[in-house]
Amino acid sequence: MEVRKILVLRLSAVGDVIRTLPAIKALKERCPSSQITWVVEEPSKDFLESQPEVDDVVLFPRKRWTQGIRSPRAWWRTAKEMSQWVKELRRRQFDVALDFHGILKSGVLSFLSGAPRRIGFDWRSSKEGSSLFSNVKVALPKEGTTRYQRGFYLLKGVGFDVPYTNGSLSIPHRDREYVDSFFKQLPAPPSRPLIAIHPGTSLNYPSKRWMPDRYVQLADRLTREIQGTVVFTWGPGELPLVEEIRKAMMAPSILAPPTQSLTQLGEVFKRCNLYIGGDTGPTLIASMMGVPVLIIYGPTDPFLYEPVGKHTNVMKEVGCNPCRKRSCKEMTCLEKITVENVLEAARNLLAGGAPYGHHST
Repeated sequence: MEVRKILVLRLSAVGDVIRTLPAIKALKERCPSSQITWVVEEPSKDFLESQPEVDDVVLFPRKRWTQGIRSPRAWWRTAKEMSQWVKELRRRQFDVALDFHGILKSGVLSFLSGAPRRIGFDWRSSKEGSSLFSNVKVALPKEGTTRYQRGFYLLKGVGFDVPYTNGSLSIPHRDREYVDSFFKQLPAPPSRPLIAIHPGTSLNYPSKRWMPDRYVQLADRLTREIQGTVVFTWGPGELPLVEEIRKAMMAPSILAPPTQSLTQLGEVFKRCNLYIGGDTGPTLIASMMGVPVLIIYGPTDPFLYEPVGKHTNVMKEVGCNPCRKRSCKEMTCLEKITVENVLEAARNLLAGGAPYGHHST
């Protein structure tokens, strides 16, 4: 089968967009002359446009359309815009559509694209009936797969049995220069090891966030006992949390510069010897930059959501985790994780002793 024009559907959740990217990079290596178009929602648009394997990014403005359809005044205008958007998508004449998302809206978009070959997961591995819109259905192994591995299994529907690879992020030159200028203006080069700590998590998932006072103790001990330098990274809405932690510390630390893109954040991580954080997008970015990663897991399934590359995690099994609660009054799974637990895992990872995917409970 000749594959010239490929439509990729992985619409939302920045973390899952990142997890899909290695499969797309592998696909581009197999089909270097193909044109890959990715339909995505607003949060990941700029990030995908920075990756050379993605030839075109089409914005799916779900939030704006949802508001328009609900408004009596804007309903007709929104309906016309949606119709025109679909026409433009069909005009591209895709040979194949790959539905990595596996939900109703991605299934419908796959069908509306007009691609003669529409590849998606079977009904066991998808949701909301999205498999009804695929004419090539891919089954996942019964023993389970990680979010990264799911993407590589879907490529089998194109006829490619591509070996699973970690992938890596491409950093634009302007982002490297931006981070370079930040480190050059520091009063003195930071002592090694340089350890990035990202204490924030999605505002929608406070149940994944380890306690600020423990990050204070951890950063102080890393500085004092390992003689390293801690650099705190942060994203939208997370600066107050980081400032609270730094203010409570005894040891000095570095506040990372404001990063306008995930690739700028990735370039900061690239300069580090270790990354520590929770189940969040920056953790995935750090892992794809080749930095050893230590994840503090609470309610997250460590197998399903594990990152790529060299990583370890600290997790306490308390009987109710993993779970999918966005908030939790007890947060026992995170309360049980001590500073000593994380410090020991960090020492081991810095010494090169932690294997890939090691789980500490």
